[in-house]
Amino acid sequence: MTDPQVALFMLGLFIVFVFLGFPIAFTLMAMGIGFGYYAYFDERRMWRAYDRLDIDAASWWDQTSLWWEGLLNNRIFDLFVNQTYTVMSNEVLTAVPLFLFMGYIVERANIVNRLFDTLNIASRRVPGSMGVAALITCALFATATGIVGAVVTLMGLLALPAMLKARYDPAFASGIICAGGTLGILIPPSIMLIVYAAASNVSIVRLYAGALLPGLTLTGLYLVYVVGRSILQPSVAPKPTRAEVPDVPMGKLLVMVVTSFVPLAFLILAVLGSILFGLATPTEAASIGALGGILLALVYRAMTWQRLRESVYLTVRTTAMVCWLFVGSYTFSSVFSYLGGEHVISEFVQSLNLTPLMFLLLAQIIIFLLGWPLEWSEIIIIFVPIFLPLLAIFEIDPLFFGVLVALNLQTSFLTPPMAMSAYYLKGIAPPEVRLTQIFAGCLPFLACVFIAMVLMYVFPQIVFHLPNQFYGN
Repeated sequence: MTDPQVALFMLGLFIVFVFLGFPIAFTLMAMGIGFGYYAYFDERRMWRAYDRLDIDAASWWDQTSLWWEGLLNNRIFDLFVNQTYTVMSNEVLTAVPLFLFMGYIVERANIVNRLFDTLNIASRRVPGSMGVAALITCALFATATGIVGAVVTLMGLLALPAMLKARYDPAFASGIICAGGTLGILIPPSIMLIVYAAASNVSIVRLYAGALLPGLTLTGLYLVYVVGRSILQPSVAPKPTRAEVPDVPMGKLLVMVVTSFVPLAFLILAVLGSILFGLATPTEAASIGALGGILLALVYRAMTWQRLRESVYLTVRTTAMVCWLFVGSYTFSSVFSYLGGEHVISEFVQSLNLTPLMFLLLAQIIIFLLGWPLEWSEIIIIFVPIFLPLLAIFEIDPLFFGVLVALNLQTSFLTPPMAMSAYYLKGIAPPEVRLTQIFAGCLPFLACVFIAMVLMYVFPQIVFHLPNQFYGN
C-alpha cells in the first residue's frame, strides 16, 4: 500500500475501534505511535547505535541493550513526548480545570433549588411559568457549570417532580430540562469553546464574543416555544394554583432574587465580562470564577470537606480526559498528515465541486451523525481538525464554523435514539416517565436548534457583530 492508503486504513481502523468501545484517548495514542513507527522508520537511524560498538568484543548484554536502543530510535517517540509537553503547557487549556472546578463547586452549593423557587414565584403569571423558570434556571446553571450531565440530573431531581405535580405534560417537562441542560456547551464561558480554540488556534476571546448572541438566540427560541405552546395548548402546562406557587409580597420576592439569582448571575457576568472587555485572560477569569464559586458555597453554608474533595477529584478526572484526548489526537493527526491522508481528503472534497453552503451542510451533517456515538470533546478534538484545513479553500471563517459546530452539538444531546440528555434524565426520573416521552419532548427543541442554525447562516452578523464591535474586523 502507498502511504496515503495506509493513512486512510489508519483512519478506518480507528473508527472501527471506536465503535467496538475501546477507550478513545488511548486508542489514538496507540495507533498514532504504531502507525507513526512505520511512517518515521529510518533503517540508518535504527542501526546508528551499532556504529560505535565493536560487535565481536561486546557482551550479550551490550548487544541486547543496543538492539533495544536501535529499535526505539524512531522519531515518533520524540513526536509523542513533544506533543504531550505542548498540550500540558498550552495556556488556553489551563482555563479548563479552573472552569470545571467552578462548575463542580457551584453544583454543590445548593444554589439551584433557591434559584428555581425564586424564578418560579417571579414568573407565576407567565404562561407555562414553571417551564419558563426551569428553562432559565437550566440556562444559568448550565452556563456556570458547562457540564451537561450534572445540570440535567440535578434539574431532573429538582424541577421535574415539581412540574409533574403541577400537572405538566411529562414529555413537555422532560424536553425543557433536556434542552436547557445542554446550553452550557454553547453559551460562554463554555469549556467546549476553549477546547475548540485550542484545536483551531482561534482567539478564545473572539470565540466567546461570537457565541454569546447565538446562545441567547437559541435560549430565546426555547422560551418562545415554551410560552407559545403553553398559550396554544394550556393542558400541557396548567396555571399553577396558590398551593403550588404561593403569592409572595414584593419585598420578600426582591430579597429572594437578591439572595439566589443575583449572586450566580453576577459570578457569570464577572467572569465573562472580564474576558470580553480585556480585563483578564480566560485563565485569570477562570481563577476568579473558581474563587467566586468557593465564596458562594461558603456564603450558602454548603462548603464541606467532602464536597471540596469531590469537586477536586472530578475536576482532575475530567481535565485528564481532555488533555490525554489532545495528546492522542495531536499524535494521530500528525502521523495521518505525514502519511498524506489530509491531502487525500482535501483533494477528494475539492473534486466534489462543492459550494461553501454545500460544504457547510456536509460538515454539519457529519458532525450531527458523529454526535450519536461520541461525546462533544471527542468530536472537537479528533474530527473537527479534519475540516479546519478545508475552511480556507471554501473561504469560511473558523470563528463562524466553530460557533456553528457548538450550536450543532446541541443536537447530539437531543436526537433519539442516542440523546444523552434523555438518558441522563431517565436515570433519575419517576418510573411513570417513559423514555419515549422524553424523546418526544426533545424533538421540538431539536427543531429550535435547526432554526437557530439557519438564522446564523442567513444573518451571519449574529456571530460577527460582537467580535467586530469589541475587537475590530
